[in-house]
Amino acid sequence: MSVSSTPSNQHGNSSHSTGSGDHGRWSTRRIAMYALFVALAMAVSFIEIPLMPAAPWLKYDPSGIVCILAAFAFGPSGAAIVSVLGFVPHLFVNPLGALMAILVALGASLPVAFIFRKHPTRAGAVTGILVGAVVALAAAIIGNLFITPLYAHMTMQQVAMLIVPVLLPFNLIKFAINGIVSFLCYKPICSLLNRQG
Repeated sequence: MSVSSTPSNQHGNSSHSTGSGDHGRWSTRRIAMYALFVALAMAVSFIEIPLMPAAPWLKYDPSGIVCILAAFAFGPSGAAIVSVLGFVPHLFVNPLGALMAILVALGASLPVAFIFRKHPTRAGAVTGILVGAVVALAAAIIGNLFITPLYAHMTMQQVAMLIVPVLLPFNLIKFAINGIVSFLCYKPICSLLNRQG
């Protein structure tokens, strides 16, 4: 991907900025890269690992990492495309769960994309990940309150009682894993995309 000149000049760190994915015409290569990230998000979304025995419907999958990396590499448009299309297969199996997964993925990835585009540094990356985690956590809690009762045969009050002992720790672990892995991987992936651009 080509480097956005304005942020790079301001921070002197062009290797961190691939936010130009949101500018200019849509090239065949860009579409292919988006498709690759969408396919990867789809594939890993089927890796489901239950973390909380008290809530077996809560399962961790690494798709959030792919969405965040797309935010770093391609900016807001890439983050949105991967976060939505990456869960399309689940819409046919569990539409309500897929809807909640999309909301959480957007909440985690879009703040990263917007913040990192303006501040393409390690500090900007960390800030984006942290803000995204907070937004995604709010989306996850609200989504569980309103969506989980529709398919898990639980009342909203029962779900609310699980917020502190189950939902918060599960999501904190999930976002910690996604954030750490994304932070460790974003720079080499962005550099690789830049070299190929």
